[in-house]
Amino acid sequence: MKEKFISVIIPNRNGSATLERCLESVFASDYSNFEVIVVDDASEDESVEIARRYPCRVVELGEHLGPSVARNVGAEHARGEVLLFIDADCILQRDTLKLVNRAMSNGARVVGGTYTAVPPFSQGFFSTFQSVYVNYCETKHHEADYLATHCLAIDAELFRSSGGFLRDSLMGHTTSVEDVEFSHRLKRAGVKLRVEPGIEVGHIFNFNLLKSLKNAARKSMYWTLYSLRNRDIFADSGAASLELKVNVALFFATLALLLVWALFGTPPALALLPQLLNLYVSRNLIRHFYRARGLSFALLATLYFFLVYPAAVAAGAALGAAQYLLRVKLGVLR
Repeated sequence: MKEKFISVIIPNRNGSATLERCLESVFASDYSNFEVIVVDDASEDESVEIARRYPCRVVELGEHLGPSVARNVGAEHARGEVLLFIDADCILQRDTLKLVNRAMSNGARVVGGTYTAVPPFSQGFFSTFQSVYVNYCETKHHEADYLATHCLAIDAELFRSSGGFLRDSLMGHTTSVEDVEFSHRLKRAGVKLRVEPGIEVGHIFNFNLLKSLKNAARKSMYWTLYSLRNRDIFADSGAASLELKVNVALFFATLALLLVWALFGTPPALALLPQLLNLYVSRNLIRHFYRARGLSFALLATLYFFLVYPAAVAAGAALGAAQYLLRVKLGVLR
């Protein structure tokens, strides 16, 4: 099979803590026909110096313009037939580029990978929870609603003709949904979005409880704002999965039943009914937890997902909905 020339594009903003490991993984690949372009988004740390230690092209933006612009600039400088977008905190597997080449050589115009089920470097419970959860959500459907830019390969000509990633000034530089908007635009143009579960990158989360909950709230806020604009708030869409949305609803149903029990003395067993339904809806996710790290992890991850995580997701969703309504009232959005 011919080795397509792949341009690996890495947007970077103050990524010195992870960029070196990311670049080491790319250059340790068992694939040879590639180039690496690091687009530095006005970093204030040692990122540029780190990138220049490696045989890659470094493009420096004069001001902080966000990941969408950085990726587009990287594509402008790319010479490859295929563009592979990853993040500066991602770790390529040795066969990632080979598998991208295979997928693109078999007729795909755009293909997405996912996180490894278990993150690299033994990062602990909260990082593992996030990696397993995203891996499950992104691989449960062969044809995806969106492809995430932590591992997105696309034909270079298709990318350029599509107009690239949209910089949405209404939502700020970093919205977590620029890849969703880009994917939806491709779908409207008739492009099929394929997920290849074997194409994986490790992700360096370094989450503790607070970082995990803040990440959930931030992403939920932007997801909600975008989904209300896109009128697909109930879609089973990647990490904004059906399981997560049902989980949040049943979390509040449980709280409501507990309040009724406290006020009126109804049978306490009624409060368990929503979570029994939750077990059924989330059964495949729970199975994924078990396969990743065994029974004890699965039990702890399920309790976290059912009893703690939805509070942060709901808080973010409320903020996103409030922003949406405010902008509609001001005439900024329709």
